[in-house]
Amino acid sequence: MPYLVRERLFIGNIGDAAEILQNGSNEITHILSVLSSASITFFTEWRSGLSIPSKEIRKVYVGGSGSDDDSGSGSKSSLSPDKLLYSLEYAGKDLKFVRMAVPLRDMESEDLLDYLDVCLDFIENSRKEGSVLVHCFAGVSRSAAIITAYLMRSEQLSQEDAVESLRESCESVCPNDGFLEQLKMFEQMGFKVDHASPIYKRFRLKLLGDSYNRGEKIDGSKFGADPGLPAENVSPNVEASLNKESPSTPAYRCKKCRRVLALKDNVLGHVPGEGETCFGWHKRRSGNPFNRSDDDECSSIFVEPLRWMTSVEEGGLEGKLLCAHCEARLGYFNWSGIQCSCGSWITPAFQLHKSKVDISTI
Repeated sequence: MPYLVRERLFIGNIGDAAEILQNGSNEITHILSVLSSASITFFTEWRSGLSIPSKEIRKVYVGGSGSDDDSGSGSKSSLSPDKLLYSLEYAGKDLKFVRMAVPLRDMESEDLLDYLDVCLDFIENSRKEGSVLVHCFAGVSRSAAIITAYLMRSEQLSQEDAVESLRESCESVCPNDGFLEQLKMFEQMGFKVDHASPIYKRFRLKLLGDSYNRGEKIDGSKFGADPGLPAENVSPNVEASLNKESPSTPAYRCKKCRRVLALKDNVLGHVPGEGETCFGWHKRRSGNPFNRSDDDECSSIFVEPLRWMTSVEEGGLEGKLLCAHCEARLGYFNWSGIQCSCGSWITPAFQLHKSKVDISTI
């Protein structure tokens, strides 16, 4: 039996969902399925002989195809543009249930964040129209992570408090550690998935590094836009983002030829390590060391991978970063990480030496 979490909101497993889809329900009107496959045939594969009628409403892909707006916001997502974001269908007895299916595996390395918006909106709308069951395979990790995020957003709860609150309804819930980390990021971003946030950008870079380490070819579309391209070579999405920049946006230029290499938005901050100061003999430092600006402490800046970095696109583990215009040596990249002069390890790392760049505004 599904567990009641809040009014008109239930959590359950695949057995609960199959029972409702086959035999109907007096309470539940909507179902959110979070399984490794979005297809209704997953139920048949789980239990042979089970047949659940369905009628597709629409399929939506990350890059925007199938959605109501083709904004292409998937370009900033960690998910590939051609990946299915969700499918929506009428399903079950008399096709009377609205079922949203989201393809998500119960793995710590899985990108939960980029599915949260569509899932939480579906839950919110379903509760206005009726009642919703959120289920995964066992009803322990994926469905619990989605409902935890929902409680966090709707009730402004911390990740820990939301998990505890959910356990009061269903004590067996236990989102995997990767999901818990991402829910903490969701909290830090103000209960939303902000693709422009440094928190999200670091997460995105970590996923790229994980893909590289698994031996997957890194798709250049995952790299940040090249801010040094003339406007006519820039896609409409990129141009829109550049136009949103204020006139005084700090930009990093090649010292030798003045080509724009990175905008402030491309820079990934980090907590400065101790570096050489750890050898200081009982030196007193005023204030919180974590509030120090890495601008002062570090001899390099670290950026997200950008489309002018041809040596990165060619697939090497590490190498030099050369200016796309004059081929001046600007820094290094290493998918396994580089130690900053402040002592912090940045992984993966795309490093520009401050001595090779100037800061100006555009």
